[in-house]
Amino acid sequence: MSTAQQNVDLVVVGSGAGGLSTAVVAKKRGLNVVVLEKAPVFGGTTAFSGGVLWIPGNSVSRAAGAQDTKDASREYMKNETGEYFNEVAVDVFLEKGPEMVDFFQNNTSVQFIPTLYPDYHPTVPGGVDIGRSILAKPFDIRELGPEKDRLRPPLEAITFIGMMFNSSNADLKHFFNATKSFTSFSYVVKRLANHIKELALYKRGVHVTSGNALAARLAKSAFDLGIPILTSTTVTELIEDEQGIQGVRTKGPQGEQTFYAKQGVVLAAGGFPQDKERLKLAFPHVKQGGSHHSPAPSENTGDGVRLAESVGADFQIKYPAAAAWMPVSLPPLAGGRQGVFPHLLDRYKPGVIGVNHRGKRFTNESESYHDVGAAMIEDCANDKQTEMWLICDQKTMSKYGLGYAKPAPMPLGKLIKSGYLIKANTLADLGRQCGIDAQTLEQTVAEYNQGAKQGKDLQFQRGETSFNRYLADPEHKPNPCVAPVEQGPFYAVHVFMGDLGTFDGIQTTVYGEALRTDGSIIPNLYVVGNDRASIMGGNYPGAGITLGPILTFGYVTANHIADQMVSTQGKENAI
Repeated sequence: MSTAQQNVDLVVVGSGAGGLSTAVVAKKRGLNVVVLEKAPVFGGTTAFSGGVLWIPGNSVSRAAGAQDTKDASREYMKNETGEYFNEVAVDVFLEKGPEMVDFFQNNTSVQFIPTLYPDYHPTVPGGVDIGRSILAKPFDIRELGPEKDRLRPPLEAITFIGMMFNSSNADLKHFFNATKSFTSFSYVVKRLANHIKELALYKRGVHVTSGNALAARLAKSAFDLGIPILTSTTVTELIEDEQGIQGVRTKGPQGEQTFYAKQGVVLAAGGFPQDKERLKLAFPHVKQGGSHHSPAPSENTGDGVRLAESVGADFQIKYPAAAAWMPVSLPPLAGGRQGVFPHLLDRYKPGVIGVNHRGKRFTNESESYHDVGAAMIEDCANDKQTEMWLICDQKTMSKYGLGYAKPAPMPLGKLIKSGYLIKANTLADLGRQCGIDAQTLEQTVAEYNQGAKQGKDLQFQRGETSFNRYLADPEHKPNPCVAPVEQGPFYAVHVFMGDLGTFDGIQTTVYGEALRTDGSIIPNLYVVGNDRASIMGGNYPGAGITLGPILTFGYVTANHIADQMVSTQGKENAI
């Protein structure tokens, strides 16, 4: 039996961007809302993310000079989603996305800045070279007051002594050039000094960027509105009667509780990236016995999906890709722990190539993480393990680093000793240490170098799109993505398959109403975020295609719930 009972208008399960955006909009529309979070911290996967939103036609990009049309955006989404193109949902997204951005900018602490990100496939009809992706504005978490201690820290493996880098890539160039430019050196010294001061005073960085800034800004908006975020609170059961979903039962610091929700329950628990049993059904490389290493929070074990299924909701594994694939490596962290490092930047740099265990290149390394991940899965379809090795020479290592290994002058000894970073004087020896066919590796590098010396990738045309070039090195001529691999010693990092979040999910109406397998609506049960099937149909068209729709449909769902409440109250008053 529950020891406590609370009555609210709306229960939101999950405190990432989906849950918090829905809660904030619903509260602004007059609903009494509570957010329940399983983890001891709030922010969900959002706090680990790049904090980028893909919102065609948004006012932030337009004010920065971007030019776009709804027809072009619609054409691009139709081409990218293929047979899974949902005309109604896409039209709502394109209409309500810009409206959502303006709502948050004008009414909350959530603020955005423009980016220069191209679409990931800018040559596809409807694609653009700039203007659809925006980024959460950096934030000083001291504005959260004591609540800052409950903000999920950024992903440890991609920070430097806990310091975050802006996912727009604007300040990373200074760190890469710190030993070559006085301006960059001064920039880095100032950043490090400020960060060390923050660590001394607050035991963490307080000037946050990327997804940590978005999560903090959403949380600040919620707290400003008086929305409680109850952490370490697990939802154990949905309460259902003949009228639909009436609330939830929970376990947490206050014991067992019951929350009755007059207007319903919103599931936003982050999908199923850590649900090991469901991954065996959804991920082809896990089905065949390979490993999967997700940097998503460990708490994202599919609770929202299971809760929805428990009352008859329709969950489907149907997309060509069940998740946003991310190549990852496994660096050693302090205290004997193993981290998960997402390869977001190194693959684009000139002089870095990827090979399979046969020693062959198999894809354009400068395509998006999702595309490279899909290529890994296809290339390893007949192998037990889905894997590749990223390889570079000493010159490239010193300038850019590789994976978790930082560029000069940072030491590499511990990473080499741990086995994370493989080092060898010759390519043949590197191959032998990695278990790669040594002769084929030498041949592959020789063939690659023939074009690379002239700045060309003769096999995969690397560097020929604006997106390939965006995260490369603009100072490297003639091709910012291509340089030969020729000056030993040589280095390698073993890369596996991971994800940034799941795409398959609960089937819903465009308003987020959960659907049964027969297509009927489960009254008062709503789904947002990664618990809901992605509008992108298992593809990854551009930076922020997860968070953009998540906030947009959080906004749409909250307004729909509020409209339903107003309609019900009107009928009651009429009676």
